[in-house]
Amino acid sequence: MLGAIILAGGESRRMGTPKALVPFRGISFVQHLVNATHHARIGTRRIVLGAGAEEIRDRLAVDPEMIVLNPDWEQGQLASIQAGIRSLPEGIEGMVLCPVDHPLVSANLISNLIHQFDSSGGLIVLPAFRGQRGHPVIFRSSLFAELLAAPPDIGARQVVWAHPNDVEEVPTEEEGVILNLNDPEALKKAVSGGSTK
Repeated sequence: MLGAIILAGGESRRMGTPKALVPFRGISFVQHLVNATHHARIGTRRIVLGAGAEEIRDRLAVDPEMIVLNPDWEQGQLASIQAGIRSLPEGIEGMVLCPVDHPLVSANLISNLIHQFDSSGGLIVLPAFRGQRGHPVIFRSSLFAELLAAPPDIGARQVVWAHPNDVEEVPTEEEGVILNLNDPEALKKAVSGGSTK
């Protein structure tokens, strides 16, 4: 069984409103990722909240058990990753890590990543759009201890860099894997169908 962790703990300063709640094509960023992570191999899903957690939690139409509060959100994304890892049940084989500002990924993409994870035995599986690596990323549970010990200023990238031969790239034509919708201009371009690069 895998876990899915949706990272929504940041302050959303550039967006000006909580990214978790930003509407896109009729539903919030978080709901896009909740929908995309419906998969038979994903048995646990968590949404990690930090800044504005109470407001966001009250407005999310999800099972309250999915919510994880990260009191150390000001320390950066790694702290939210660590809070998510600690919330996962024992026996998890790995986690699908989904930043909330990369909501434009499909259930089909996540299914392809999981297939590669299962078939390759790789420690890290991630999508690549025309050679550029993106999100979400699957980490095997054997790497959780390294993620929990990673330096805050580098974060999860430290673990990826430490295992260059254990990274499986899954080519995709979904540009959403590299589109970081973290400000109104990027969102406007995505809504209009243009690239945010």
